[in-house]
Amino acid sequence: MVKPKRSGAEPRATDFVESLDRGLRLLQAFGERPGPMTLSEIAERAGLARATARRILLTLAHGGYVASDGKLFAPTPHVLTLAGSYLRSNQLVAVLQPVLDEIASAAQEISSLAVLDGEEVVFIARGSPTRIFPGGVDIGYRLPSFCTAVGRAMLGRLGDAELKTRLGAMKRQALTPQTVTDPKRLFAAIIADRARGYSLVDREAEPHFRSIAVPVKRYDGAIVAAINIGAHVDRIATDEMQKRFLPLLRQQAEKVKATLL
Repeated sequence: MVKPKRSGAEPRATDFVESLDRGLRLLQAFGERPGPMTLSEIAERAGLARATARRILLTLAHGGYVASDGKLFAPTPHVLTLAGSYLRSNQLVAVLQPVLDEIASAAQEISSLAVLDGEEVVFIARGSPTRIFPGGVDIGYRLPSFCTAVGRAMLGRLGDAELKTRLGAMKRQALTPQTVTDPKRLFAAIIADRARGYSLVDREAEPHFRSIAVPVKRYDGAIVAAINIGAHVDRIATDEMQKRFLPLLRQQAEKVKATLL
């Protein structure tokens, strides 16, 4: 009997490179706290034996990704080439960066693009008005999906059963006194947002910040991302977000729909 050939897409046990996995976990450990760390601190955060962490650090140092003074270790700017590869090759960023810039210019507020990554949203592009405005939505910034406008806009792509399961399983820690953590209330909010085509979250992710977001759909109607406008609560009221910002976001999201594959 002739055995069927394996598809190139089917992973085998021998396809898994454990050393690479450990190296990536170690690099991620640097993001858990600011500043350089000792070998022991890095090993503990990465869940690795001290000797293993040392070998990986020396390998990363040889490649220019990590620097050390002999006691403390820290990532170098060369690490950004990994993120740069993603951003340069990502169709969403290429298509939506000009759109974000246009939105920011028209609204005179920061506009951001986010995608889902597990239970979190990660911001992968932003547009800023010409004036300087400090904000916590830099590229790479992460927040829980359940309490953010972009997250709820994207969670709406799930079927009702899957959404209930996902909400029940995810961590739902309150980030502010206004954060909704009850899965039933979250489910109802996301279903309502899906029906109206946008999400507005007021001070749930950050205590003095509110945001309005719309889903970004590709050519076949599937939700692949979300774009938002956020502002400090002392400057922009919720009704202004709905009246002034929502039409702008909807118009721009619809404009790129046919372009996204």
